[in-house]
Amino acid sequence: MFQKEYKFREFCYKSCKSTLWENTVLVLILLSSGKLGFDTYLNKFDPESIVIVISNTSDKVFNYAFIIEMVTKLIAIGFIMDEGSYLRESWNQLDFFIVMSSIIDMSLDGFDLPALKILRMLRVLRPLRFITHNYELKMVVVALLDSVGGIFNVLIVVAVVYLIFAIMGVNFFMGTFV
Repeated sequence: MFQKEYKFREFCYKSCKSTLWENTVLVLILLSSGKLGFDTYLNKFDPESIVIVISNTSDKVFNYAFIIEMVTKLIAIGFIMDEGSYLRESWNQLDFFIVMSSIIDMSLDGFDLPALKILRMLRVLRPLRFITHNYELKMVVVALLDSVGGIFNVLIVVAVVYLIFAIMGVNFFMGTFV
């Protein structure tokens, strides 16, 4: 949609790479996560109370802020065609999924369907966006996911050793505790 030489695309790219942008997005993610934690205590309030209204309004503000962030990144690095574009990175795919589910949730806000409760539950994934903006945390998560295979192999060996000792214990102490 935008050529790489367009000034607006260059502006979006410089904005996305600035530390102010990253820090602002991190603060928004933390505030949004705190708001989600606060929402667990709102079950006892009347749906028309000021606390619920402020909570719903802040949720929409966070959704719009994350939509603006996603669109700016889409303009800056492209959608999917080029190498290194937005949906070519798995962490951005997670961001895209979370933002798109919140867009669908916002667009179907007036309806009370049971399937929409699942979309509203997907808001719990918002704190995972913190991982995408923190390079060190991203490295730790990738390392943990890479080590899952080795950890699973060790668990199998430990389970076999426990099974051997359980069989030996049953054979040694058979009938002595009656």
